[in-house]
Amino acid sequence: MPQSILVVEDDESIREMLRYYFKSVGYEVRSYESGEAMFQGEEGQGCPVLCILDIMLPGMDGLEILRRLRTDRDRSKVPVILLTARTAEMDRVAGLEAGADDYVVKPFGIMELQARVKAVLRRTQREGESRLIHYEDLEIDPAARVVRRAGAAVELTFKEFELLKLLASHRGVALTRDEILQSVWDYDYTGETRTVDMHVKTLRQKLGEEYITTVRGVGYKMS
Repeated sequence: MPQSILVVEDDESIREMLRYYFKSVGYEVRSYESGEAMFQGEEGQGCPVLCILDIMLPGMDGLEILRRLRTDRDRSKVPVILLTARTAEMDRVAGLEAGADDYVVKPFGIMELQARVKAVLRRTQREGESRLIHYEDLEIDPAARVVRRAGAAVELTFKEFELLKLLASHRGVALTRDEILQSVWDYDYTGETRTVDMHVKTLRQKLGEEYITTVRGVGYKMS
């Protein structure tokens, strides 16, 4: 049975292009023109391997759809790529902080999007990680994708978890922003190193300031 990709895009030409392309490479595609149509149409459907959401939609926008997905018990861990014509940094920040795994700015090439999709799916479908990682009072469980601080669970987005796991697995090593981008995002994110800073900031807000150290002129480390 083919894996399913969920697409929510109000531009019919883009929606049909995505549907046609991903079907041609072996995916089942469920496409919708609005968030309302998506939630209605997805009742009783199996969980997709990926959601591609346009931010600018009539009615419920892509960020609201993302927030609802992240609170859904069955779909909270489904990776999400946002499509946006916006270029303002705050719009990108809003998407990342809401739990998006990646974003693509319109206009985009279909091969670029396919590369992003492959990168996200590689991260989410990795298997075999089971060793617990301990750092001070933090416990990181890669298999269950759970982080506990002093025994209490801490809710992290997919990228926040991957970043924390990377730093904790390389304790004492100062990792550059480019190294972090290549490890966590899986592709060349040239010019977007502030993405790392955004995620470190949210991790510090959720865990506390003391765990991640800024190495001036280099990047970050956990001692």
